[in-house]
Amino acid sequence: MFMLFFVLDNPDDSQAVLSGWNEAGASGVTILRSTGLGRVYRHATFRDDLPLFPGLDDLFHQDETQNRTLITVVDDRNTVDKIIEATVKITGDLDLPNTGVLFVLPVLEAYGLNRKNGLS
Repeated sequence: MFMLFFVLDNPDDSQAVLSGWNEAGASGVTILRSTGLGRVYRHATFRDDLPLFPGLDDLFHQDETQNRTLITVVDDRNTVDKIIEATVKITGDLDLPNTGVLFVLPVLEAYGLNRKNGLS
């Protein structure tokens, strides 16, 4: 098994990426709002609507500081390759700026992925 993490730079691409991942074989995806420190600094210095001393809460709740982090676990390397291909097709070359960061980790053990029907 493999876990994929993808920090999507442009949240407007979220739906297309999720559709691509689903078609590539991701049966479930966790979606988190996220931001990186570089993005916080870039936007904090040019924003005139922030308090004089903004807290992290002020910075994180602004739309322009948000990325989307997508997380999924898949069974095989072939599915990983399909997901990466679908992602690059939508975002472009991930080595270019303002596209995103994707990484893959091996999963040694996982629990709760294959839910059984019925009551506990």
